[in-house]
Amino acid sequence: MNIPSKYDPVTIEDKWYAYWLEHKYFHSVPDERVPFTIVIPPPNVTGVLHMGHMLNNTLQDVLIRKARLEGKNACWVPGMDHASIATEAKVVAKLKEEGIRKADLSREEFLEHAWEWTHNYGGVILEQLKKLGCSCDWDRTKFTMDEDMSASVIRVFVDLYRKGLIYKGYRMVNWDPEAKTTLSDEEVIYEEKQGQLFFINYAVEGSSETLTIATTRPETILGDTAICIHPEDERFAHLRGKKAIVPVCNRVIPIIQDEYVDMEFGTGCLKVTPAHDENDWKLGEKHGLETIDIFNEDATLNAYGLHYQGKDRFEVRKEIVRELKDLGVLNKVETYTNKVGTSERTKAVIEPRLLDQWFLSMEELVKPALKAVVDTREVRFFPKKFENIYRVWMENIRDWNISRQLWWGQQVPAYYYGDGSDEMVVAETAEEALKEARQKSGNPGLKAEDLRQDADVLDTWFSSWLWPISVFGGILDPDNEEVNYYYPTNDLVTAPDIIFFWVARMIVAGYEFRNTRPFENVYFTGLVRDKERRKMSKQLGNSPDALKLIEHYGADGVRVGLLLSAPAGNDLLFDESLCQQGKNFANKIWNAFRLVKGWEVKELPQPEAAAMGIEWYGAKLNETLVEVNDHFSKYRISDALMAIYKLIWDDFCSWLLEIVKPAYQQPIDRETYASVIGFFEDNLKLLHPFMPFLTEEIWQCMAERSPEEALVISSWPETGDPDKEILEGFAFAAEVISGIRTIRKEKNIAQKEALTLLQISGQQDTSSWDPVIEKLGNISNIGTVEEAPEGALSFRVKSNEYFIPVSGAVDLQAEIVKINEELTYTRGFLKSVEKKLSNERFVNNAPESVVAMERKKASDAREKIETLEKSLASLSSS
Repeated sequence: MNIPSKYDPVTIEDKWYAYWLEHKYFHSVPDERVPFTIVIPPPNVTGVLHMGHMLNNTLQDVLIRKARLEGKNACWVPGMDHASIATEAKVVAKLKEEGIRKADLSREEFLEHAWEWTHNYGGVILEQLKKLGCSCDWDRTKFTMDEDMSASVIRVFVDLYRKGLIYKGYRMVNWDPEAKTTLSDEEVIYEEKQGQLFFINYAVEGSSETLTIATTRPETILGDTAICIHPEDERFAHLRGKKAIVPVCNRVIPIIQDEYVDMEFGTGCLKVTPAHDENDWKLGEKHGLETIDIFNEDATLNAYGLHYQGKDRFEVRKEIVRELKDLGVLNKVETYTNKVGTSERTKAVIEPRLLDQWFLSMEELVKPALKAVVDTREVRFFPKKFENIYRVWMENIRDWNISRQLWWGQQVPAYYYGDGSDEMVVAETAEEALKEARQKSGNPGLKAEDLRQDADVLDTWFSSWLWPISVFGGILDPDNEEVNYYYPTNDLVTAPDIIFFWVARMIVAGYEFRNTRPFENVYFTGLVRDKERRKMSKQLGNSPDALKLIEHYGADGVRVGLLLSAPAGNDLLFDESLCQQGKNFANKIWNAFRLVKGWEVKELPQPEAAAMGIEWYGAKLNETLVEVNDHFSKYRISDALMAIYKLIWDDFCSWLLEIVKPAYQQPIDRETYASVIGFFEDNLKLLHPFMPFLTEEIWQCMAERSPEEALVISSWPETGDPDKEILEGFAFAAEVISGIRTIRKEKNIAQKEALTLLQISGQQDTSSWDPVIEKLGNISNIGTVEEAPEGALSFRVKSNEYFIPVSGAVDLQAEIVKINEELTYTRGFLKSVEKKLSNERFVNNAPESVVAMERKKASDAREKIETLEKSLASLSSS
């Protein structure tokens, strides 16, 4: 076979991905095998591949490919999320470019544009995942707005409403003025920002006295409906029952008393704006205050804003401060740091707003989900540290605001009839709603046009919390074959920043609708950051183009680059040189394959060194396999890859192939060759989940393979007991060989020059490995001596001392000078360590491991000095 001299990932990756798809290796149907199921965290339909996606989906692919090799029925379900806020914003922006306003369209017309946008631009990321090598069952691709997925969401809403868990309430909610919708608490990010605290004087009605109020939002004074003082604050006792006048708008408001006020904060007086602060609203409810909303939905001021009407809230803040100053009521301004809520999606500053919204009562729902993670550990988190974060959130959970003021999404299945807004039915379809409304109203003459469906849609997460169930039809058909076979799923791979948005809610849904966990293990990845620990983003310009990385380094190279530094739950400091390391690894394996395939095979006796190398590598492979399986069981995927990396690069390429390699232009014996090929195939199986393209290419080039023999569906190597004695023996021999090679390098002795190796008699016997030492060290003779031979070069391996007699080619005088310099340095080093160890304070207070390390340094230094002194004495007498 003509094997190319260079590995070309571009053509090879396209070829094998097409081959895998053609033979449907990724497709799964229920059968007698044990299922292994992963559902993809559905990326937004608006999304394109970025570094976080690359890491997350590479990890999932590693797990699914390994399960497939283990003979499990591996099913990886891909899909996309309709992303209400993000997608609607994209569509609105596109329409704006075309001169069309959303406000000028009907709901149906807008949705036509949204679906057109989705069909044209959505799903790009799924095609990009194929370039990465993701082995998803593409026949199962789901979209959260698919007809059956939407029907599942509506059924769940109706079910929870009828259980009394969903209710409509007039509440203070988080309002995103850019997206023009409410958000759940989890979608608000609180950031510390430096602002200002404005001290404003309010006149007390009917007197010359003023009260000073401190506020960070002076524009909201236009919505003030009271001033509150603490009932025990004697400074203001004389003002009880009196009224104050709000500057600028001159509204007369009552001065009320409530223990809620912190007498120590600000001035001890609190302005009460019930429409724009949750605590103020509670005070307003308690004291029967008027509620004045001064904002439009885009956070510009409405008619209550007087001459500021139509202006943005932050512009008004600057202008009203100037007006207050001109009026002489701005007492002072101080710098003030406080937490500001911003929208997780649009980054806009959130406005508290009073609205009628749909809520899901969470207090009882979360109990089984909390128990499953914290108590019974039916659901396990990796790393475990996230369990406590989950526990704290679940124990302090608030009701979930599930309605959004958008058009793109599942419309709330509530139908109003009659004149009163409270006359309503909830049903899965308009037909069912009409039937129920006729019964509830006692009016059989109600017509479909008499019903008005709630205009809001449901929170996107209210569809994705059903994802592991709904992708298998488990909501609409709870006892179907697929959901009974694939559910619960096995692993979930996700980022910790959606632990509340998605992970916790899926666990809640699993116990509510299937009475069991949705998955067994949750593997939390870290965030991908740059070398300076900055989060990767388009704004910073520090996020590389994912597809260009694949084009330059190959998908396998990028996968290795990402995974080599991706410990579970810890951030990945991405460095493009890691992808180069992955590419170099691919080239190393390719060159090893070309070397092996280039050997001529003949019927020859097996050399003793080759037999020993084969026996050793078998033990080493078993030892590594035990280690790799252990890493996988603990979701230490990076550690598993590193163990395989070292096995192939160091043990296979650098040691085994050198041990068995025939002399130049000489053939290799058939027995050794067969063993090497067998080991190579096992290496490919271990590496396949991480580097699927390269491994499949080499696998297919090794022999003629039928589609049933493809690597992607072969078998994971079986674990055997590693022979510790062989491993320890070879490790010692490898150190001896390294000592010989060091001397050759330092003394410039050519590899082709055969040397004699001597050992003091009575030391540890390593003769069983002499054939390997002789071959790799080019040693013509190994013998023993009673004492150090004069003029010989030496090195030490543990307690054994070795000598290599050399000819006059070595400059003895220069060697003496060099050894004296090394002796001087080592004696000085030993002196500094001994000084540290003589310090009782250090020995008594330092950790035991640190003290032990220093003692080891001292012991090693003494041994080295002894060896150097012997070598010096030997050279001096020559």
